[in-house]
Amino acid sequence: MSEKNKKYDVIIVGGGHNGLVAAGYLAKAGQSVLVLEKRDMLGGATITEEFVPGFKFSSLANDAGSLSPEVATDLKLHNHGFNIIPTNPLINSLLPDGNHLRIWQDTEKTVEEIAKFSKADAEAYPKFVERMQKVSGIVAKMNEIVPPDLPDLAFFDIKELSALLSPSLNLGWRHIAQVIRLLPMSVSDLLNEWFESDTVKGAIAASAILNTTFGPQEINSTAYTFLQNWSVSNTGLFRSSGQVKGGVGALSEALAKSAQSFGATIMTGAAVAKINISADSVRGVILASGEEILAKAVISATDMRTTFLKLVDPYYLEAKFIKHVKNIKYQGTMARVHLALERLPTFSGMDGDVSEYLSGHIQVSPSVEYIQRASDRIKYGEYSEKPYLDMQIPTLADPSLAPDGKHILSVTVKYMPYKLRDGNWDDLREEIGKLVIDTLSEYAPDLRECVQEQKIITPLEMESVYALPEGSPVHGDMALNQFLWMRPMPGHAQYRGPFEGLYMCSVATHPGCGVTGISGRNAARQLLGDQ
Repeated sequence: MSEKNKKYDVIIVGGGHNGLVAAGYLAKAGQSVLVLEKRDMLGGATITEEFVPGFKFSSLANDAGSLSPEVATDLKLHNHGFNIIPTNPLINSLLPDGNHLRIWQDTEKTVEEIAKFSKADAEAYPKFVERMQKVSGIVAKMNEIVPPDLPDLAFFDIKELSALLSPSLNLGWRHIAQVIRLLPMSVSDLLNEWFESDTVKGAIAASAILNTTFGPQEINSTAYTFLQNWSVSNTGLFRSSGQVKGGVGALSEALAKSAQSFGATIMTGAAVAKINISADSVRGVILASGEEILAKAVISATDMRTTFLKLVDPYYLEAKFIKHVKNIKYQGTMARVHLALERLPTFSGMDGDVSEYLSGHIQVSPSVEYIQRASDRIKYGEYSEKPYLDMQIPTLADPSLAPDGKHILSVTVKYMPYKLRDGNWDDLREEIGKLVIDTLSEYAPDLRECVQEQKIITPLEMESVYALPEGSPVHGDMALNQFLWMRPMPGHAQYRGPFEGLYMCSVATHPGCGVTGISGRNAARQLLGDQ
C-alpha cells in the first residue's frame, strides 16, 4: 500500500501498546492517523507467539493487569476481544524445604497463610496493606499527570513542583510525607519496618525489582518501584494479576482494532529510516524503502536512543540534548524462558487440585538475601547461578493456549546482565535454559520429564528482536534520576520532542512501569492540546 501522496495529521512510529493507545485516542478525536510498525506483527513487548506448534506464548510481558482502566474504557477494548481471566492466588512463593507461601487477593486468607511463618507478621499484614494502599494512591495520582518541565531546578520552579502534589492533597499530608520518605529507601528497609519473617519479606520484595536493575537491599529506588507497581495493579495489592485470554498479544490486537474502528491506518513491515525535520519542525517520515510519507506531527513510540540517535539527524540536535540521550541508563537484567510441557510437573508440598496453587505468579524468592545475592553478580558482568524466577502457567486459566492436556510455563529470569564480562549470550543461550530447569527441579523434581521443547530469549534478543534497548523492558531503568520530570530526560517530560510537531509516547516517558497505556494516552492528549 502506497501512502506517498497522502498527508496525515499524525504518524506514529512503532506499533507497541503505547503507540496503539495513542493512535486510538487521536483517531477517536478525529485525527487522520498512520501507525508504522517495522515487524510483521504489532505489540512490541506485548505479543503472543507460537514458538512451538500449538503452544501460544506471551513472549515478554506476562499479563495486562496494570493496563489503565480508563484506557480500556475510553478505547472500548472489551468490544474488540480484550478479556482478562481472574487468577488467584496472587503469588505462590516456593521454598527450598518443600513448603510454600501463598498470598491471596483476599487479605484474611493471606493472614492465615502468613501465620504459618509468623504470628506477628500475620497481625501486621492488614495494617501494611492499608497503609501502602493509601501511599501508593498518591503515586497513582502522579502517574496520571503530565509532569512539569524542569530542566534546571531553581527556586522559581516551586510552583511547577506543586503540580506534582496537588492531585494528591485530598489524601492528606501525612501520606505525601510517607511517599517522600520512601523514595530513596530500599524495599528491604521498608519491609523490615513491618515484618520479621524472611519468607514473608522475600515473597513481597520480589515485586519491587521487576523493572529495575537494583537488588532489594540497595538504596536507590526499590521502595518507590514497589509503590509504583502497586499503584498500577488491578488487584489493589503489590502485584497485578489475571491472564489475558489468548495471551497478552490479544491486548495489542484489541488496541489495533479499536484504533482502526476510529479510522486509524496501520501498516506492519514498514520500517522507518528517518524522521524528517525541516525548519525546526516535523514534516513526516522516510521509510526504509525510500518512500516519504508526510504528516503534521510525528509521535515516536520507540526508545530515546532509537528516536534521537538513529531516526533524527543529529545535525538538528543540541550537544546538551544528545548528551542527555546518551546518559539514559537502560541496564536490562532479565531473560525469558518458555517451556512447552507434556503435562504439569509435580511441585513439592502441593497435593490435590494444584490449579488452586499455581494459577497466579509463582516465585523463587525465598528471602530478600536470596534476591540480593542474585543481583550482586551483575555488578561484575556475571549472571546469577541462583536466580530469582518469576513464573506463570497461563494454561491453567486459559487452556486454549496449548494442545489438550498440555501446558505452558513462562519464566522471567533475573539477574542476567545485558553486558557480560566473559563470553556472549549467543554461546550461553542454552546455559539459561539449563539454569532454569535445574533451579526449578529443586521445587518440582519431575520437571525435566515434562518438558517437550523450550524457547530462550536472551537479553541481546530482547534488544535485536523486540526493540528493548539493552534488554530494558521499560526503555530506561526506573531509578530516582529517571522518573517524573527527569523521565525520559530533564526538559522533555511532557511528551514533546525538541522540534515542533515531534512527540514521544513509549514506556521511556512518564510513568514508565510496564503495560499501562498511560504514556500513549498522555502523549495523545498533549498533542491535541497543542493544536
